[in-house]
Amino acid sequence: MNMLDLGDVRLHYRVDGPDDGATVVFANSLGTDLRLWDPVLPYLPEGIRIIRYDKRGHGLSSCPPHPYSMGALVTDAERLLDHLDVRECVFVGLSIGGMIAQGLAVKRLDVIRAMVLSNTAAKIGTPDIWSERIRDVEEGGIERLADAVMERWFSRSFRATPALELWRNMLTRQEDVGYIGCSAAISGTDFYTTTASLRLPTLGIAGAEDGSTPPDLVRETVDLIPGSQFHIIRKAGHLPCVEQPEEYGAILTRFLREVGHV
Repeated sequence: MNMLDLGDVRLHYRVDGPDDGATVVFANSLGTDLRLWDPVLPYLPEGIRIIRYDKRGHGLSSCPPHPYSMGALVTDAERLLDHLDVRECVFVGLSIGGMIAQGLAVKRLDVIRAMVLSNTAAKIGTPDIWSERIRDVEEGGIERLADAVMERWFSRSFRATPALELWRNMLTRQEDVGYIGCSAAISGTDFYTTTASLRLPTLGIAGAEDGSTPPDLVRETVDLIPGSQFHIIRKAGHLPCVEQPEEYGAILTRFLREVGHV
């Protein structure tokens, strides 16, 4: 485990794989930490350098006062990757992580050579929806939202398994302040114009039963980028890397090979 002090925030991050391996960076969703990617790691190519981190207010990173801006979240990722001397990585972002990917790609094309936009969009929800969620967490903590979030995150069949408790616990044990802060960042983000300006290899991944970012929303964003690819994973909700890790890993591995990263 490593901690990077950026002044206003300290980021927990982890690096796996050889220092000289092709770098793949993973950014996780609202309400999860870097363990989100554990299920898919065994299905990725050997020899790559894998970087994961907890965004501010999540996991083992510090939790500054809310609200947060998307610009701050993008800058956190930028400064972490600069610290690690990352150039021309493939950046895999899920949900808010996919928004960070879009923002960073616009800002630093020297850092990102290709990206995977998983279960995300250029704009997610509306300010009214996010205001209501923020108010719920302020009044009753993340626990008040937990059951509804599980329905959006996972397919019906997965919700019937004991594994659901792992992810519900991960959600409810995040800092309320961090959840509120990142919710505010999502609420204030509309990347349609900037994402449409991007010209880099892009893969979109959607879960067929995703209640947060349905497939049509993911496809709409991915289609903004000429030459992009799109794949739907069946029997999966908002976190297909958890429900269908083998398929997710196969899709990602194929994309890494197609863009010449491995």
